[in-house]
Amino acid sequence: MEKILTGIRSTGTPHLGNILGVIIPSVNMANKNEKHSSFIFIADLHSLIQVNNIQTIKNNTYQIAAAWLAFGLNAENCLFYRQSDVSEVTELAWYFSCFFPYQRLTLAHSFKNEIKKTNKEKISLGLFSYPILMAADILLYNAKIVPVGKDQLQHIEIARRIASFFNKKIGHKLFVLPNAFLQKKMMSVPGTDGEKMSKSKKNWINIFSSDEILKKQIMSIRTDSQSLEEKKNHETDYIMSLYKLIASLDQIEKMKEKYIRGGYGYYEAKIALYELIIHKFSIERKKFFYFMKNKSLLDHILDSGAKKAKIIAHKRLNDIRKCFKFNPLI
Repeated sequence: MEKILTGIRSTGTPHLGNILGVIIPSVNMANKNEKHSSFIFIADLHSLIQVNNIQTIKNNTYQIAAAWLAFGLNAENCLFYRQSDVSEVTELAWYFSCFFPYQRLTLAHSFKNEIKKTNKEKISLGLFSYPILMAADILLYNAKIVPVGKDQLQHIEIARRIASFFNKKIGHKLFVLPNAFLQKKMMSVPGTDGEKMSKSKKNWINIFSSDEILKKQIMSIRTDSQSLEEKKNHETDYIMSLYKLIASLDQIEKMKEKYIRGGYGYYEAKIALYELIIHKFSIERKKFFYFMKNKSLLDHILDSGAKKAKIIAHKRLNDIRKCFKFNPLI
């Protein structure tokens, strides 16, 4: 069975885009796969390049874990862990960083985009070498399938280059070449302004917030100036774009008819989206709040997953250390 690996940075509560684009499809795959063939981790080490407050990262980690479990992740069937609990990944990242060309890393989209909007003096080495640590996350376990968004495709290519280089240098296939897995339907979930949903753009929808805040977020969805009586374009409307991603085919058709017929306002459409989210994710919301009130349970689940992952990581790293003629880890 091919190994699947995915991670999400602990930068806050997963928004609707994270849930539709990453969590739901990854949970479905993990629960269907053979036991322990799926690796799902909370990337708290990666989060250090964005979040300075250590306590915030810890709290975010709990929120991420609670969200995955709320959406039905079977932690007994997969390896669900904190990235920082498996320290072998940082040693592997160092090996990769010693052999991967500096110039190639300067071409990474994540680095180039940050340079455009941030003072160079404030850019950390961690941000620059982010793709190297990501490659280590993947190659440490020889994951073959990596569910990602379009913005992460280049990082998968970097991981493939590193794997190919080491295989050639060592003379045998130590690393499996990973493949990106794109969910075409959920490739890009629009935010309240029509752009890709993102916390940094402040256009996100948090289904785990209070009813009042959730409603306020949905009411902020940008619309055109069509009046209540006028017909509306369901193909370009941002409310409809979100509604289509979570509603049934019958619900979608009924909403389309209202748009085409006219006499249906954007306020009513937003209320319909709000009520749909409340209804569709009612169980998940309850589970999320339950886990957040029981953080010791979350610690137990993550610690258990880390112990299993660490056994695999330890053996793999010793195989890699052998190639460098280093003594094995005890």
